[in-house]
Amino acid sequence: MNRVTLLLPARARFGGQSFGEGVGRRLGRAERSVEAADQAARVFDILPRGWPVAAVSRQRDVGDGGHGAWLRADPAYVRPDINGARLLAYGDALALSERDSAALLPALKPLFGDAGFPIDAPVPTRWYLSLPRETRLPRFASPEQALGEDMFQHLPGGEGEGSEGRRWRALLSEAQVVLHNHPHNAQRIAAGLAPINSLWFWGAGVLPDHVRTAYTSIFSDDEALTAFAAQAGIDAAALPGAWAAHEGEVLFDLRAARDLTPLQRDWLEPAAAALDQGALERIALAFADGERFELARSQRWRFWRKPLRSLLD
Repeated sequence: MNRVTLLLPARARFGGQSFGEGVGRRLGRAERSVEAADQAARVFDILPRGWPVAAVSRQRDVGDGGHGAWLRADPAYVRPDINGARLLAYGDALALSERDSAALLPALKPLFGDAGFPIDAPVPTRWYLSLPRETRLPRFASPEQALGEDMFQHLPGGEGEGSEGRRWRALLSEAQVVLHNHPHNAQRIAAGLAPINSLWFWGAGVLPDHVRTAYTSIFSDDEALTAFAAQAGIDAAALPGAWAAHEGEVLFDLRAARDLTPLQRDWLEPAAAALDQGALERIALAFADGERFELARSQRWRFWRKPLRSLLD
C-alpha cells in the first residue's frame, strides 16, 4: 500500500499561523506522538552510527569514498560584524562554477597538502579533504546549524576542547587569509557575486558499512539526504513544487517550508484528498522537534476530537 511521510521543520518555525478548517480538523483527529528529534536517524539506519556526509557524498560524486576518511571543506562566505563573523552562504547558494574552484583551489593545496589533507573539488560546490582513516577529529557542526549566526560559536577548539579543535581553527584561519587575498574574489565581487572568503569543515567520517531505509523513494533538495538515499540504493530526486502521487513508501523533504498557506495548498490538502480516495493508506507529518502526526482515512469518524488551530496547540 502507498504511504507518504512529509519531513517538516520544527513546529515553532510556523509560530501561531493558523490551519484551514479542513486540515485543522484532520490533525485534531490524527494519532499524535513524540519521537527522536534526530530526523536523519528516523530516515536511515546507518552502521556504524553517525552521519558521515563527506564520505557518502564523495562516493556519489567520485566513487572513491571507501578510500580512507573524508571531510567536507565547502566554500563559504562570511561577513565580519561587531561580534565576530557570520556565516551567510555556502555551497550551492554561492553560484559557484568550475572556473571558481579552478582559480581558488591551487592557492589552498599547499596549505592542506603540507598538513597531510589533500583538497580537491570534483563538484564546484562540494570541496573535500582526504584524511588518513585513523585521523582524530573534533566535532564539526553542519553549516545549517551555523547559517546566519556567529561562526566562531560553532567552530571546534573552544575553551575545554582538545588540541585537535585548535588545530582545525588554525587551518581555517590560514585558509581565510589565502582566500581573502586571492584576486579571483575581486572578480566575483565586480560581477555582483559574494566572495569565497572562508571554508566550512563538516560531515567527517568513513563510508558506512551499510545504509538502509524503509522508504522506496526520497524527494529532497538536501544533497546530503539524497546522497544517503543513493547509498541505500533507492530512488532519490529533487523535491517537486507540489504534491505528486508516487508508488510505495515515499518521503518528501519539506524542511525548508516557512509558511503554512502554501504548505496546506500544495501538499497537505492534495495528499489528504488522495487519502480520502484510497490512493494512500497513511500520511505521516514528521517535525524536526520530534512531534509526529499520523493521518488515516478511518479517523474521519472521530467527531469528538477538536480541530487543531495551530501547530503550537
